[in-house]
Amino acid sequence: MKRIWILFCGVFLSHVLVLGQSRFVKQLEKGIPQHVVVYGTSLSSGGNGHAWMRPVTAHLAKQYGNNLISYTLAGKGGMWSTWGVKNLEDSVIMKQPDAVFLEFGINDAFAEYNTPVAVARLNLIYMIDRIKLHSDSCEIILQVMNMPIGKSAALRPHLQDYYDMYREVASEKGILLIDHYPNWLRILEKGEEEFRKYVPDGIHPNQKAGEQIIAPHIVQSILSTNK
Repeated sequence: MKRIWILFCGVFLSHVLVLGQSRFVKQLEKGIPQHVVVYGTSLSSGGNGHAWMRPVTAHLAKQYGNNLISYTLAGKGGMWSTWGVKNLEDSVIMKQPDAVFLEFGINDAFAEYNTPVAVARLNLIYMIDRIKLHSDSCEIILQVMNMPIGKSAALRPHLQDYYDMYREVASEKGILLIDHYPNWLRILEKGEEEFRKYVPDGIHPNQKAGEQIIAPHIVQSILSTNK
């Protein structure tokens, strides 16, 4: 019962937080070019990151102009927030971002990395504060990603605690949280076979998921904040 209540609170909180202001979209509305840096795990790096960032930027380009929005995938597969802290300067700060998407929760929860929630929280807060120190106008957007299943889930027995921490930090810092978890939960409730249509290996969403599940929720979240 406690776990269900925590999950409910986290989902409720995610809907509250999208009522904030999306600064980089407001800048696009003014015709000011924006560069987005995506920083995180394999869920937002390489082909997996392009799977949802390409449709996101395509939508924004169509709405605001092709020359106004660009992005860089600066994360790395298999990495977690300690790596994120160590590589923040070269991977994020030097790229002069106008907005940063951050997600390391799924690998902070990887048991073999031995990263307690408290340490992951300190790492996340450091990255947020360091980016804001460099540029107070840079918007930081936290993401809670999908749940894994099978072996990948077994290796992350306390994932929900890390995802809840992201929700809490977003609330405390007053920054936008895009919480994908409820969407994935609805798919998983239809059964493993349905879930694997979008996450074939049990942890990495495919191109179809990026285009149909992840990108639409990001677009909806960042645009709804500007009404």
